[in-house]
Amino acid sequence: MTETLPRSRSRSGGRSARRSLRTASDFTMLPGLTRAIPWCEVMDGAQVEKIDAASMDILENVGVQFRDDIALADWKRVGAKVEGEMVYLDRGLVRELIASIPSEFTYHARNPANNLRLGGKHSVFVPMTGAPFLRDLDDVRRNPTLDDLAMFHKLSHMLPGLHSSAHHIVEPYDHPISQRHLQITYSSMKHSDKMFMGMTTSPKNAEDVMEMCAILFGEDFLEEHPVTTGNCNGNSPLVWDETMLGAMRAFCKRKQPVLCSPFVLGGANTPASVPAAVAQLNAEALSALAYTQVIRKGAPAIYGHYLSTVSMKSGAPMAGTPEISLMNFMIGQMARYYGVPWRTSNTLGGAKTFDAQAGYESATTLSAVLHAGANYIWHSAGWNEAGMHCSVAKFIVDAEQCAMGHRMASGPRWDDFDQAVAAVPDVGPGGHYLGHPHTQENFQSAFFMPEMFDNNSIEQWQAEGGVEITERALTRAKKLLSEYQEPKLDEAKNEELLAYIARREREIPAADELNQTY
Repeated sequence: MTETLPRSRSRSGGRSARRSLRTASDFTMLPGLTRAIPWCEVMDGAQVEKIDAASMDILENVGVQFRDDIALADWKRVGAKVEGEMVYLDRGLVRELIASIPSEFTYHARNPANNLRLGGKHSVFVPMTGAPFLRDLDDVRRNPTLDDLAMFHKLSHMLPGLHSSAHHIVEPYDHPISQRHLQITYSSMKHSDKMFMGMTTSPKNAEDVMEMCAILFGEDFLEEHPVTTGNCNGNSPLVWDETMLGAMRAFCKRKQPVLCSPFVLGGANTPASVPAAVAQLNAEALSALAYTQVIRKGAPAIYGHYLSTVSMKSGAPMAGTPEISLMNFMIGQMARYYGVPWRTSNTLGGAKTFDAQAGYESATTLSAVLHAGANYIWHSAGWNEAGMHCSVAKFIVDAEQCAMGHRMASGPRWDDFDQAVAAVPDVGPGGHYLGHPHTQENFQSAFFMPEMFDNNSIEQWQAEGGVEITERALTRAKKLLSEYQEPKLDEAKNEELLAYIARREREIPAADELNQTY
């Protein structure tokens, strides 16, 4: 073994070269996760069919309220029973409609190297969105600005474990609500060449997003290529409103995917029972998924949800509870039963700072969604305080946790098994593998080495200043931002996008309310 070391050093440039490789920043996005571990399935076939039957009974006999004249007319056109705003959906019609939803599709990013497959065994990690506050680079909780949003989009671009720049990770309060969607969409497009999400805060806003996507990618390209994602939240129990349905139509007409997401507060807007809550949620999701195909047959759609349980002491939503994990396992089984991709929420928590509670809640949720087999794994970085703020420090650590989860769910690597086993007789009893050629060749890739976790001795940790994880993460964020290089938009497309934004800002009055009219 001693004779092989000089040759190994010669090939690699020696210890200093290996150290340089180890410390060099690599911002290359991880490929989409292709899971190679079994799904965790907590229901047998009979129980899956029991949930399906209960959901279909709800759709046929209780009905779903569609508070939207266009949707009601659409349902009448395809033969559904409509009484006022109540729609009663025959199970045969529901099954026929959802059968045309693609089970898998490919997202096309501005940079084709960042295209991603979704559905089946293919999953993506997407940062959190919608925070009205942030904890900034100094860990101060405050109102966000457009510059803060741009900062998160830049970090999303640079962190390998994240597959998307999302959209309004934080709300930019320095822009009018009625016009905010334009700047949010542009920031998502400008600061990252990964895929992004599109605003669905009103039908008119969703139409603006589609127009901006058509500028960036081309009108014809949108017809057959998903490039963004819209989220449409239901009002549980059993209500879909005009704002969400109008936004859904804007996306589906252009064949862009939407998340059909009931908003579950278990015990408050669902029965206080895990299986019964899943049965109601399943009915709500199916009604929206079916409507996407009424709008346009073959449009990609994603079975969505937001899950929390309600504290019976305070009424506050809770995250990281055992019941949420069980619901994720069950919903994954239902989505696979219907053959549609599904979305869940990741790394959620109610902690007010980036503390142990935040870590435990997030880790519990991450493990569950990975074993449940979720495809669109949203809210994967930054979420804290029940979504009220996005923490820069947590954003950095969550992204690394996603990379660790990616490695775990990809399964064991067998490509060098024979070479690795061959090292056992070389070393023999009582030896060590640190100097063996196989170790020298594979030390960087054999085991995940977290940057944010400190595994040194306490003496070394104290000698280096006793820095805890929040400070380490903020230091990492500042370093990343200092190294950021903008992936430049095509100049002509950039000018066209800016001109569109300027025109729409002239047309939409600046107001502290959503644009529903202009």
